[in-house]
Amino acid sequence: MTKNGIVLVVSVSVFKDDKVLMIKENKPTVIGKWNFPGGRIEYSENILHAARREVKEETGFDIKLNSTTGVYNFISSTNNQVILFHFNADVTGGSLYLEEEGISDSKWIKINELVESDNEELREPKVLKQIAENLLAENVHSISIYNKQLGK
Repeated sequence: MTKNGIVLVVSVSVFKDDKVLMIKENKPTVIGKWNFPGGRIEYSENILHAARREVKEETGFDIKLNSTTGVYNFISSTNNQVILFHFNADVTGGSLYLEEEGISDSKWIKINELVESDNEELREPKVLKQIAENLLAENVHSISIYNKQLGK
């Protein structure tokens, strides 16, 4: 969702065993860049629902959100102000299927490999590495900090 030049997005570290899923994007401004599954929050959409929906759309996996590394505010490579809500999850069902045309590949890596990745390979390297460092330090928080969306 975009509001007054601010883009609201969700991002999810999907874990399987001791590895995290990365996707390679194939969108015009980020061709060949690795990222966590995620995307924009739709108007009036619950943040937690947005995280589960984006992972399902981009990977085919059903997930259980376990925790969050927090909220990240940055100026993107396309010069948008982005507020990113990042979550950690485990696979609960489905199978890997890269449905979206904006995704060209995927891989499972260890978190320390992400920290050591070449910045040129990553979509928003400073943010991804900050998330990875929080994961390595186990600096995570309960998703209960996200209150249920109030009715209209």
